[in-house]
Amino acid sequence: MRRAPLLLLTLLCLAQAVPGKDGIDAREDELNRIRGRIDRLQTELESSKDRQAGLNRELQAVERNIGRLARRLRVLAGTLRRQRARLEELRNRRGLQERELALQRTALAKQIRAAYAMGRQERIKILLNQQDPAMVSRVMVYYDYFNRARAERLALIERLIADVRETEREVNEETARLEELHRRELQQQAKLEQARQARQALIQTLNAEIRTKGRELDGLKRDERELRALLKQLEKGPAPAPADTLGKPFRALKGRLPWPSKGRLSARFGAPKGAGLRWDGVMISAAEGQEVRAVHRGRVAFADWLRGFGLLLIIDHGDGYMTLYGHNQSLFKETGEWVEPGEVVGLVGNSGGQLKSGVYFSIRKKGRPVNPKAWCRKISGNRIG
Repeated sequence: MRRAPLLLLTLLCLAQAVPGKDGIDAREDELNRIRGRIDRLQTELESSKDRQAGLNRELQAVERNIGRLARRLRVLAGTLRRQRARLEELRNRRGLQERELALQRTALAKQIRAAYAMGRQERIKILLNQQDPAMVSRVMVYYDYFNRARAERLALIERLIADVRETEREVNEETARLEELHRRELQQQAKLEQARQARQALIQTLNAEIRTKGRELDGLKRDERELRALLKQLEKGPAPAPADTLGKPFRALKGRLPWPSKGRLSARFGAPKGAGLRWDGVMISAAEGQEVRAVHRGRVAFADWLRGFGLLLIIDHGDGYMTLYGHNQSLFKETGEWVEPGEVVGLVGNSGGQLKSGVYFSIRKKGRPVNPKAWCRKISGNRIG
């Protein structure tokens, strides 16, 4: 749009330089052609803006979907770990029962051999061979005790066999559940990959739409304006909890706050961002899916997709301090929830149109950005953690 006056002036000059066939009439025709070209150019620019807005809406929907899928995959991975631990516990118990069963069978075999050594008519043989009635009585008592012990061992073995069968049934059921969970995980991973591919296609199309520096500048400034407007809106929201419920005040931890994620500083506070703008936070390059943690206790003031920042989380720490975590793959907290220091609040991603994964991290004091390096723990070079 800004090029239109310059284009008009250039074309008017060219029109004056063209030799006219009928003087003023020729110039009028050329001017009409120029006006038609300007109208077409304006229409193309408006159409391009409409397409760009539509692509941003699609990008927002796709990246929200990726965030939901990544969140479900994380929950499913935890369930799978618990199921595997349960399955291992059942298998260990089955092994113990089988070893006990083998011991009982060995003991039973010894009893059977002892009974066989006494002969098939044990009671009659004992009665006929004993001379002392007292001795006969004692032997009969021992014999009865021996038989009862044998019967108890047989019953115990039967119970152990039943327990083993029940345990095997439980193991089979757990195995079936585990396989079903694994199948669902693979399906979720496939959906996530499809969403990623769709998003990459959208990003390429979007980049093709914003090649010129002027439109890139407009986009960056618009993103910045939207973020400032959001922060002003959040500052007008509900008052934060009293300081005594927040633990140590945010301002008291200057220079000692942890970084939200391990990685490498790829963009520093105040460095040129392009198109005359500068970074109002830092960019930490990290592996996709890596955990993003809250640097201090606070309440989530915003957790959603925002143009230029992708899936963005803003935490209100009280006394006018806020921290921002952008370009996440997934968010684990909702607006209004409380978070503790070091709690996982999201996963590193490249939402918001980024080509490389990382987390945008910014600290705001009453809406004004401050250098995170002055607030977080010292680092060596560009490496964090």
